[in-house]
Amino acid sequence: METNTDEALLISARIDVNSQIPITSQILRIAVYDEFKAYETYTKIIEKFGLVQPFVNIKEAEAVHYAALIKLMEKYGVEVPLNDWASKIEIPNTLIECCELGVAGEINNIAMYNNLLGFAVENDIKDTLYRLQAASFNNHLPAFRNCVLTHYNNGNNTNINPENIMEKLGEYQVILDDIMSGNIDESSISNIFSKLNLSMVSGAVLGAATIALLNNYLSKKNLTEEQEEEE
Repeated sequence: METNTDEALLISARIDVNSQIPITSQILRIAVYDEFKAYETYTKIIEKFGLVQPFVNIKEAEAVHYAALIKLMEKYGVEVPLNDWASKIEIPNTLIECCELGVAGEINNIAMYNNLLGFAVENDIKDTLYRLQAASFNNHLPAFRNCVLTHYNNGNNTNINPENIMEKLGEYQVILDDIMSGNIDESSISNIFSKLNLSMVSGAVLGAATIALLNNYLSKKNLTEEQEEEE
């Protein structure tokens, strides 16, 4: 079975400065591989639950994203990695869990682009990375966030067990304290999602706690951007 020889690098979604692979190749291969992952994930969700939003629109956007990256790869002579995500992805059993998975995936995607942009040199590559990151932050993430918020605002959180929430989130208390004090960034939120096991933590826990924290972060970031524009 054909595999990507740099699979560990691709899955890490981070530049390895000690790798013998050129940085430009790492950037483009990591980015397109992550966009493949998003596309295949949303494809499988649609196959399981039907033509549901926001997955239909975002799936189409992901195809545009990886096409833009492949165009750059052709320009810079970088080989496109094998898209082997279809055999790796497992879809949750409920649509709300899929929306939560979408929130986590887009946050990780934003954090990935932060890392890649720190190493990008070529202007056309930087421009593309910025545009794709902006699409995730301004379009995809809010769409999945609204999906989750709508679910819980409609009274679908009657099975929340407060004791269970405290038990599950206990190990993240330091991060939560930082958030409450205003010390929050993409890496902190991404850290929460990387530790939360979606197959073990109920949707109620994720929806009641993490989505509220995400709202806090998005509100702060939007305010900062507005202040910068006024200056």
